[in-house]
Amino acid sequence: MPDQLRTRLLVLGSGVAGLHTAWRASEFGEVIIVTKRSLFDSATAYAQGGIAAALGAGDSPALHRRDTLAAGAALCDAAAVQVLVEEGPARVRELQTAGAHFYLDPTGHLKLGREAAHSTNRIVHAHGDQTGAEVARTLVERVRESKRIRVLEKTRVLELIVRRGECIGVRATVAGRAANIIADATVLATGGCGQIYRYTTNPVVATGDGFAIAHRAGVTLADMEFVQFHPTALDTPENPLALISEAVRGEGAVLVNQRGERFMKKKHRLAELAPRDVVARAIFREQRSGPVYLDARKLGRNFTKRFPGIFALCAARGIDPRKDLMPVTPAAHYMMGGVVTDLHGRSSMSRLWACGEVARTGVHGANRLASNSLLEGLVFAERVARAVGQTKKLGAVSKAAAWKVPPLADRGAAQVAADSVRAVMWDYAGIARTAAGLRTARDRLAEIESRLPIGATEEANMVETARLVVEAALMRRESRGGHYRADYPRAKGAWRGRHIEL
Repeated sequence: MPDQLRTRLLVLGSGVAGLHTAWRASEFGEVIIVTKRSLFDSATAYAQGGIAAALGAGDSPALHRRDTLAAGAALCDAAAVQVLVEEGPARVRELQTAGAHFYLDPTGHLKLGREAAHSTNRIVHAHGDQTGAEVARTLVERVRESKRIRVLEKTRVLELIVRRGECIGVRATVAGRAANIIADATVLATGGCGQIYRYTTNPVVATGDGFAIAHRAGVTLADMEFVQFHPTALDTPENPLALISEAVRGEGAVLVNQRGERFMKKKHRLAELAPRDVVARAIFREQRSGPVYLDARKLGRNFTKRFPGIFALCAARGIDPRKDLMPVTPAAHYMMGGVVTDLHGRSSMSRLWACGEVARTGVHGANRLASNSLLEGLVFAERVARAVGQTKKLGAVSKAAAWKVPPLADRGAAQVAADSVRAVMWDYAGIARTAAGLRTARDRLAEIESRLPIGATEEANMVETARLVVEAALMRRESRGGHYRADYPRAKGAWRGRHIEL
């Protein structure tokens, strides 16, 4: 028989959303937080940009709302955006009080930077380009301090346990042992799915598990066609690729082709600071003629001070940004779609919540505004924590029937399957899509699925999540935000405000 664990709240994932939910909800009762690897393994720790919030003189939630809605290409939920911009400043200050060391100006106030598509300076940073790592450090400390939070590392969630239409926990393996974890409330905070693409800035744990697990249980998802490709990852043969933050362009770095020509001025009035989808597609097209570079040489010695982490990443690869051009490429970076939630993080299934990148809160619409992701994680995790604290307790839950731990898959065969998914998605469902290419992707994903070795649970989740992206992309016959159809290259009024649910 599997072990049966019982808790008030179960949180799946250890990024900003999961950690914040666990920390804040622990005042209402016991919490178990599970993570595939260690507590530090999440996309949060990789976030270089910062946290956007209306904290500066001359800024306001109304201005932040306007910028967010503009980036979202008529698909944002205005009510969700209002929640984000109104509650965001308090969450940032709360994190600062909890111990996060953000940059301050000489007067002791938060020093605010600027990134693409923001109309004013409103980005909070820490340690130059390591804001996410500072956020993760702060929240991990709070979680580890709490006597009410139990952390289960090296835990694979296999499926939701659903009883009479409501989620009562998950079936999982904890350090290789079978376990049913029963909870009054379960929160999906499993992050994104960048690893379904050949080129990505996401950590290796971002295999889309939460999307797949939720979909198999019948939970409603939406907007899965909207994948954001970051324009400037360092173009090297690695996985994941090192990110060159948008903030570098915000400080004055420019994009040039192999002839040294700056090409973004002709593409958009904001040039290098245009929305990410515009910049990513421009680079993608330019790469047909040769490599593309980011030129930050005019930053000189200031580069090492402002971007110490990026400088170290480049230096380790033999590049000195103070005097060398940095080769860059677009890479899968962020999923705007996911599990549909209300303003308190509730999913379509009773007792199941979602927050962070796995959730479709409606904040991002078709295209995420830079540095809104960490903010969304904080704001909606806080709302989830309050909501789950009011959840009624489950009645008695009988022991589940015996089940066996899936055998460990042949890693060679599993890796071949994962690499095949990533190649198919990049070639046919990436930055530029067509109906023919998407149908090819669908067929090849089916072939890959048929060859999956027994026990390849993570790779099965990759296939499932990839298929969700492909199906949604096929249905949306227009281009909008992060979704670009070369055979339907313009946005269509008929699709304005329409969401594809799966």
